[in-house]
Amino acid sequence: MKILIVKLSAFGDIIHALPALDDVLNHPLVEEVHWLVDSRYGFVTDIFPARVQVHQVALKGDQPLQSAWAAIKKLRRKEFDAVLDLQGLMKSAVLARACGSPVYAFDKRFVREKPAALLTRNVRFHDQDRHVVQQYRRIATAPFIADFNQPENPLSYRQPQIRLSESHCTSDKNLLGKLGLQERQYVILHAAGGWATKKLPEETWLTIARGLADKDLLPLFSWGNETEAAQAKSFAGKCNGYALPERLNMSALCSLIGGARAVVGADTGLLHLAAALNRPTITFWGPSASWNSAPLSVRNGSTDGAKHWQIESNPDCGPCFKRTCDNFVCMNAISAESILRILHEL
Repeated sequence: MKILIVKLSAFGDIIHALPALDDVLNHPLVEEVHWLVDSRYGFVTDIFPARVQVHQVALKGDQPLQSAWAAIKKLRRKEFDAVLDLQGLMKSAVLARACGSPVYAFDKRFVREKPAALLTRNVRFHDQDRHVVQQYRRIATAPFIADFNQPENPLSYRQPQIRLSESHCTSDKNLLGKLGLQERQYVILHAAGGWATKKLPEETWLTIARGLADKDLLPLFSWGNETEAAQAKSFAGKCNGYALPERLNMSALCSLIGGARAVVGADTGLLHLAAALNRPTITFWGPSASWNSAPLSVRNGSTDGAKHWQIESNPDCGPCFKRTCDNFVCMNAISAESILRILHEL
């Protein structure tokens, strides 16, 4: 069988889909696996096993319709046996359906843009398939079973796992030396994030950073774009910390994370990447829900992996899953001391 996975974005969501990808790759009937990604997130696919064939579409480029049509024509020629839409949006449903093969997608109750459900075969989730990893895995089972709308048992959560030796990433043994970090113990503080409602106040970050420095641990501020780079530099300057001097490619980013004592941040791609690389993580939750997308402290059914801690603000109005808020209380309820307590115990 030939399978196409349509998961266009974003960074963390692609990481969450890795267990579903593993399920497909390991199925005895599957001979080829392809993946369609938005070109803005093509860099993430460097962590995929090399046997996955990646295709890109520039939906935010200068000519999105032409790019989409070119991708569709190329993919239709592959004659897939099934397409898995792990995005649940109209754009992904249209692209998936246009490939000319049966499309399996989200339970109708979980489709974010409801008209998308009209274009796909909607896979029923078990009531206990609450984590997005379970939901992606559920969709991935659908092409191989006769009745995918009668789930008798929930699918297990599996921590996303990256096997760098099987990926397109190359080890950068000189990275820490180039960055002046080879003799330092450091904790990555990822103060960035796409949602304003997921960001901790500046003073909270600075208190965490100073608490690390008091224990001779270097607070290392990471970033993903120019705005975040300016913030990282500002924070580092106020606490005698360290801001990444340049944007890192995926190979270098994996090397940096691999040497970290731990990674702290919100529900973001870098945090999920760190968890998939088996590094300890501390995340904080308010507008989004840990039961839906947090890294959990298991490693493919065992307990030999890194530990992951979730600090909940538990506002009366949450989780609301909103990107903006007129009564923002979530992140003010997260204390620096609760994060430092965990870091000092590592």
